[in-house]
Amino acid sequence: MCGIVGIVDAGGVSFPLYYALYALQHRGQESAGISTFEGTTLYTHKAQGLVAEVFNSQTLQDLRGNAGIGHVRYPTTGSKVPENVQPFNFRYRGLDLSIAHNGNLVNTAELREEYEHRGQIFCTTTDTEIIGNIIADALRTSKSMEDAVLLCMRRLRGSYATVALLNDTVYAFRDPLGIKPLCIGKLENGYIVASESVAIDALDGTFIRDVRPGELIRIDESGLTSTQIATTNRKAYCIFEYVYFARADSVMDGTLVYDVRRRIGQKLYDANPVEADTACPVPDSGIAYAAGYAEQSGIPFIEGLMKNRYMGRTFIMPTQEQRERAVRIKLNTVRGNLKDKRVVLIDDSIVRGTTSRRIVNMIRDAGAEEIHLRVGSPPIIAPCYLGVDMPTRTELIASGKEIETVRKSVGATSLTYIPLDDLVEAIGCGERNLCTGCLTGCYPVDINGEKSCHSVVDYVAGTHQSDLSTFKAGKERT
Repeated sequence: MCGIVGIVDAGGVSFPLYYALYALQHRGQESAGISTFEGTTLYTHKAQGLVAEVFNSQTLQDLRGNAGIGHVRYPTTGSKVPENVQPFNFRYRGLDLSIAHNGNLVNTAELREEYEHRGQIFCTTTDTEIIGNIIADALRTSKSMEDAVLLCMRRLRGSYATVALLNDTVYAFRDPLGIKPLCIGKLENGYIVASESVAIDALDGTFIRDVRPGELIRIDESGLTSTQIATTNRKAYCIFEYVYFARADSVMDGTLVYDVRRRIGQKLYDANPVEADTACPVPDSGIAYAAGYAEQSGIPFIEGLMKNRYMGRTFIMPTQEQRERAVRIKLNTVRGNLKDKRVVLIDDSIVRGTTSRRIVNMIRDAGAEEIHLRVGSPPIIAPCYLGVDMPTRTELIASGKEIETVRKSVGATSLTYIPLDDLVEAIGCGERNLCTGCLTGCYPVDINGEKSCHSVVDYVAGTHQSDLSTFKAGKERT
């Protein structure tokens, strides 16, 4: 998870960064931060809490400058402590570097040990600080961000979409497999890079395209340039971005997420039709699935659960106890829509199973006769090492269990998952270009003790892309 954004805009960036982070709040609720640069000074404000809690009008006015980056955090590597709040700042030889990262490295421990052996002192427990140190170390000798990112991509193993502020210039780059999302937009007086296109929409900008896997984007007052640092023989887009993480109104790697989820809902019905009175989503992520299911089946779409809009995502809360306690506050049943009904309950996924069990019990307590649970992802059977907080197989309700065992555990009348082939077809880019590690146990990078499906990476620093020249605002260059 995590959400990142970088903006260069002649009208100032603190408030646009704030609005962009607000649009990305669903990607991380643990902390938020912004760094900006003006003249010779790097300004940073960051703290634990939601975006609206961390910033106010005065703190935003104090973040001066026309270039900046922002971050909302969902912790995977690194504890939930104040020192791990991003962006992180480095200063050396008259250069100020601020960096923020979405993703998770799988070789953090060995890189950290190497740098500590060389005498490097670390102030945090995150993998983002590793990335910052690699870049800073490379810039000490070359002062070329292209060379620094090339070194990063050669050394890092895992997922990373990264934004960096080097004095008054914003850089953004994406790992060669494209595991984590990143896109580019045009603003009235500048450019933006962000985890999802909804951040561009929030600023009334124009979506240009996704950052290509292995690509480095540079934005300064003169405009935007791009350099292809690395290419691969395949991609590995995170399948869970389409299933759950991304907002339904985001466009990711050329695909509207809502359309993917609606197609998944249609395929859920085709995979195992059932007679029922209502198709009921688990809000919010299940809504698009239920729309597709109702469209394909002819079963009326009726909401049986209402969400408290002031609650965050229970799945990304840091402890299981908090997740369980939050379900009843987050969701309430619409009893009149459920009593004496045969309900198709449609959700995006089942991870640990506790939330599904509580929701099924709530709907049964509301008087439903039957509850047919339909799930928009295949069973999650393996951990994610690349940015999702499901680190052990023992936490996963479907790991090593038959579907009937899971059904009994959550208490549903019936349970059907979408087949992996149908999910891949709904996304539309082929299984070869998706990371399905949590669903298959086979990962796109080498991870100790796990199966991997290898990729060939070629490093081609110096190859420039040119399709940004379609924007003729006078500042673009390629």
